[in-house]
This record gives sequence, structure tokens and C-alpha cells, in this order.
Amino acid sequence: MRPAALLACLLAPLFGCATLAKMAAPSNVRSWEADQAVLPYCEFRGHQVVAHNVRYCRYFDEDTFVVEHEDRTYDLNQLQAVDFFMVPFENMPRLAHTMLSFEFATPDGPPEYLAVSIEIRKELGETYAAWKGSARQYELMYVLADERDVVQLRTNHRGENVYRYRTTATPDQARLLLVDVLARANELASRPEFYDTLANNCTTNLVNHINRIKPNRVKYDYRVLLPGYSDKLTYEEGLIERHGAFDETKARAYVNAKALAAAGREDFSQAIRK
Repeated sequence: MRPAALLACLLAPLFGCATLAKMAAPSNVRSWEADQAVLPYCEFRGHQVVAHNVRYCRYFDEDTFVVEHEDRTYDLNQLQAVDFFMVPFENMPRLAHTMLSFEFATPDGPPEYLAVSIEIRKELGETYAAWKGSARQYELMYVLADERDVVQLRTNHRGENVYRYRTTATPDQARLLLVDVLARANELASRPEFYDTLANNCTTNLVNHINRIKPNRVKYDYRVLLPGYSDKLTYEEGLIERHGAFDETKARAYVNAKALAAAGREDFSQAIRK
């Protein structure tokens, strides 16, 4: 018997037949929460990439929002930097959500940003629990989004602490990273996967992307499994810009006050970087 089938058989008496069926195989066809009902995918056209279904949820509060999706075109030759975001869990600061945001120069305006948040894909009424993430209860989703969505949701509506670090990636490295990330989003749009709390989550996927570009660039240690420490790891590995000691760098990276002051503004992304 395959390990997945054995696991399903062992847990079925505890969780019932519906869970047993869900554990059999990942799927992109379920009754999803509105903000995760649409998967993104991308088309590569030379040095341009068309990102379909870039999300911009306009939040009134954490649970009240209007979902919008847009197709946005980005010029890879204009990609100049990538930022690393870390959001520690309030009651479990050793754990955290991690994200990337890619910065594109524009010829006659402020930079544009494409945020990438790797998340569980929730069904209607479903909430996150770490143990469920190791029991084949969630699919994995790459959310391509406006920063006014995935960052502002966490700073302004959930009251979570958010830290933004400018990485040391060169424009060429940022392009390679983005192409690898978007190719992975395309894979998940056609071949769904289960999220796994330890082995297939936001941080492990980011590490995999970096190590595919430069093998063994990020070492695996406890700070990958406990991503609340991931910013210290990136600091020590030289993956983020340093501004003095780590504590000074982290204090400078804190964006909440700036995000609250820029709530709802068109220049939100610029404001949190001032």
C-alpha cells in the first residue's frame, strides 16, 4: 500500500469519509474561499511576462473584502530588485509566513511591485491548523498579488508584525528567481500539490527557488523549519542588505507604522519603503 493511502486509512476513522476522499489526491476543483478561488498563471513572451489573475483584494476588514483579479504585463528587463517579507505568527513567533516582492522600474513613474505569497488554499469555512498541514488537508497555492493586498491585509487588518528586507540579489539574479517562481505557479495551476507544514510550505519553496538558481546557496537548518528565525538566517547568509547588527537591521525593516499611515493609498508600496 502506498504511504498516502496508508495514511488515509489510518486517519479516516478520526476524520470521516470526506477527509479520506480529500486525502486521496490534491485537486484544483473544490469550493474555495473567494480570495483563493482563482489560480494565477503566466505566459512568457520573450523578455515580457503576462501574469494572469494578479489579485488585489480591497479589504474593509479582515473578513470583508472585494476581490479583483487583473492581467498584468511585466518587462523582465525592468526588474531591478526583490524584497523578502517575514510575518511572525502572533502566538507562535518561531513560526512565520514569508513572501517575496519583485520591483520593476517604470520609464515615467514610480516602481511597480509584484508580490508572491505561497499559502494554503482554503476551502469555504476552512481555517489553518499546523497539524492539518501535515495530514494532506490543504492544497498549495502561489498567490500573485498587489502589495496593497497581501501586505496591507497583514499590517492594517490583521495587526500582524511585518518586516521587509531588501535582498542582495542582482537584477539578473532577480530575473532568474522570478522566472523560476512563475514557472512553479504554472505547474500548480495544472498539477495541484498538497501543502505540507514541514516540507512544502512558503519558506521551503522559497529556499528551493534560490537553490535551483544557485545550488546550495541556502543551507538547511532549523531556521528553515522555524521560519520565524528565517530573517536571521538570510542576514547571516548575506542574502539581505545589512544595516548594522541584525537587531538594527530588523528594527529598520519593520513596516507597520508606515503601512498604517499609508492605508488605502495608491503609493502604499512607496510609502512602506521610505
